[in-house]
Amino acid sequence: MGLKHILFAVAVTALQASAQAGFVEGANAYNTRNYALALKEITPLAKAANHDAEQLLGLMYYMGRGVARDYKQAFSWSQKAATAGKADAQYLIGAMYYTGNAVPLDQRQAVWWFHKAAEQGHADAQHALGLMYRYHVAGVPQDLVIAYMLWNLSAAGGNAGAPAQRASVARQMTEEQIAEAQMLSRTWKVGTALPTESKTGRE
Repeated sequence: MGLKHILFAVAVTALQASAQAGFVEGANAYNTRNYALALKEITPLAKAANHDAEQLLGLMYYMGRGVARDYKQAFSWSQKAATAGKADAQYLIGAMYYTGNAVPLDQRQAVWWFHKAAEQGHADAQHALGLMYRYHVAGVPQDLVIAYMLWNLSAAGGNAGAPAQRASVARQMTEEQIAEAQMLSRTWKVGTALPTESKTGRE
C-alpha cells in the first residue's frame, strides 16, 4: 500500500471519528432537552448521511422537539435511517404506516417494519407485534404463543407494558402453549428471523 492510500485511509477514519463525536454531542444535547443545540449538531450530520443523525432528526421532527412538528420530514429522515438498518427508525416508520401518519395507511408495511425492528431486539416493536398476534390485526394471524414469546422478549428489553400483556394472555393459555412460548424465547437470537407461527398457539 502506497503512502497516498495510507493518508487517505487516515483522513477517512478521522472524518468518521469527528462525525461520530458531533453526533454524541448532539445526542447528549437532545437527552438534556437542549433541542436547539441538538438540531445544530445533528442536521449537518444527517445531511451527510450519518444514519444515527438521520434517525434522531426524524424523531425530532416527529415529536416537534427543536423544530416545528412535521410528519413528512419525520418520515423522510426516518426512512433513510430505517433503510440503513436503524431499529428506532424502523419502529417509527412502522408506527407511521400503522396510523397513516404522513403516509397512506398500510398495515402490511407497518408489520414489515415492526418485524425488522423487532428482529434487532427493539422492545417496543416486539410489544406492538405481540398485540397484533394476540388480537389478529393488520393481517397477522392470531397466535397466543407468538404473542407471549414477543412480550417475553419485550419485557426483557425493558418495555413497561409487556409484563402485564404477557400475564393477561397467559391466563388464556395451556401449560403446553406457555412451555412452547418460553422455549421460543430462550432459543431466539437477536438478528435472526422471528417465528411467524407456533405449533400450539394458533386459534
